[in-house]
Amino acid sequence: MFCLRSAGFLIACLACLALPTPTLAQSKKSSASSPPRIWTDASGQHKIRAKLVEVENGTVHLKRTDVDADISIPLEKLSPADQEWVAKHTGNAAQRDSSKEDTADAPATPSARAGQEGEWPWWLGINHDGKSTDKGLLKEWPQGGPKRLWKAKGIGKGFSGVAVSRGTVYITGEKDDRLIIHALDLNGQEKWHVDGGGVCSNVAGARSTPSVDGSNLYVLSGNGFLGCYEASTGKRKWECDAKQFGGHPGEWGYAESPLIWGGLVIFKPGGQNCIVALEKKTGRKVWASHGFDAGPEYSSCLPIYQDNLYMLVTGTRAGLICVNAKNGALLWGNKFAENNTANCPTPAVSDGYVFWANGYGKGGVCVKLGRNGRANEAWTTHDMICHHGGYVIDNGYIYGNHEGEWVCLELITGHKMWAEKAVGKGSLCWADGMLYLFSEQGGRAALAAASPRGLQVKGEVKVQGDGPSWAHPVVTGGRLYLRYDDNLYCFDVKERR
Repeated sequence: MFCLRSAGFLIACLACLALPTPTLAQSKKSSASSPPRIWTDASGQHKIRAKLVEVENGTVHLKRTDVDADISIPLEKLSPADQEWVAKHTGNAAQRDSSKEDTADAPATPSARAGQEGEWPWWLGINHDGKSTDKGLLKEWPQGGPKRLWKAKGIGKGFSGVAVSRGTVYITGEKDDRLIIHALDLNGQEKWHVDGGGVCSNVAGARSTPSVDGSNLYVLSGNGFLGCYEASTGKRKWECDAKQFGGHPGEWGYAESPLIWGGLVIFKPGGQNCIVALEKKTGRKVWASHGFDAGPEYSSCLPIYQDNLYMLVTGTRAGLICVNAKNGALLWGNKFAENNTANCPTPAVSDGYVFWANGYGKGGVCVKLGRNGRANEAWTTHDMICHHGGYVIDNGYIYGNHEGEWVCLELITGHKMWAEKAVGKGSLCWADGMLYLFSEQGGRAALAAASPRGLQVKGEVKVQGDGPSWAHPVVTGGRLYLRYDDNLYCFDVKERR
């Protein structure tokens, strides 16, 4: 939060720039439509909690929440993370060239994708944060749950989630010791299925969520086989094996989902070449990470843009690792959860902070990003021991699974706001201001209203399957997808007026 000195600094800067401070009556966008969040200036030294009012002619207008005052600041004077947020939520691109998306050194930006309704093209959704871009969804479910649209049975045993792109649902399952990739239409009818490689012998079940990028589909098998397929037919275009890079999986095989970053597809073979970037069109190696040696573990790589630097952060056997996204050079590492029994969840990033939590009694760590690719540990906690159910960050608060319950933590301090049982241990996603919770036992799913003040369950539904359910729920295109064992369920969660 801004201290008075910091707030005074920003106001003084704005006075020097002689920028007008608009009233709410002059604003084109109501502040009520934008919840408060923490804003940071380009130096990274000054912060304030405020609501976005509007963006006009390159100027961001904010409404402070601590006092009755408005602030205006040029977009380029905000931190890169805030510029990205503005681009994603208003469509004002933060000086990013989406025409370079297919080059090896330019990322696929959230601002170029966020408006694509019905798109959940890879693990954790279009912006890699577990949050749907859907609007106009039900705020409460009827008795018995939302309307079920269809059920696809026989997709194979597994824990992978769905990817949804261009009217097609992609999911993987294990059948007869082979990984099978399925493509379904929006009515749940199969378009095609293909063999996606072998499986991991330790714990049966598909792991990797497919990644869709335009006409291509990328899937990593449990034994480290990475394939690129034609998204419309399943025809294999190229393939490689983690062993080619000296990789060796963890005890439970490979479980991450490939990351598409500009012209690259990125995954973790592990070892000295822990993270590898390949040309997404050909499979040719572009770079391998260097400066450290680590087992891959099970989390996926997460892209970050901070202080004019593109970075990738991921969980490994050696702890939390961050590399330069353009060449794989080590930027920083944090040994929290080093040599833990298993490190499963993917880190989350927001407002210049990286949060990572794990199970087996370990808990979480929060790292504050600094300048020039540096970072410092901000805090650790035992209030979010997260096996693999994950967490999302919204407006300065972390919502996630903590053993048999759900917890809310303040992002910048780690302070626990509340803990609730709800459906018990499980996974989650966020959409239109609501949390979607999915229990790992018994097929229970719930809609919940969550804020720092508490959690309220607003409806439940139950699906069928055997064993644990570790697939995360997905909400996109007004639909909720729940995968349990070899069944995939689709529900209508769009509000009807």
